[in-house]
Amino acid sequence: MTTNTPVARLSCIALDCPDARSLAEFYAAITGWPISPEADDDWVQLDSGGAVHLAFQQVEDYQPPRWPGQESPQQAHLDLVVDDLDEGERRVLALGATKHAVQPGTGFRVFLDPAGHPFCLVR
Repeated sequence: MTTNTPVARLSCIALDCPDARSLAEFYAAITGWPISPEADDDWVQLDSGGAVHLAFQQVEDYQPPRWPGQESPQQAHLDLVVDDLDEGERRVLALGATKHAVQPGTGFRVFLDPAGHPFCLVR
């Protein structure tokens, strides 16, 4: 039996990381979303102004994903839309991102955030 009534609504995407505050500051600089005042040492959330927020959860012994390999797979990544890929690249690199050696397409670019999570800038 199929129904169109949702079971739940997405409210937050949370990324594990070694330093929740610093990774939140990195993504706040990219998105322009402020850090929520309810942040603590282990959980920092960005306020998107919309229904879905981005959060960062500090974990001990964090191991970053190793994309594109599968020994420690990425499991998820963020696609962030930009008007100009070159300008977007310049800005995320200045904020501390690393451009990944593997670039499998031309309409997007793959980067690693300071904690090693892959993310893409897309046109």
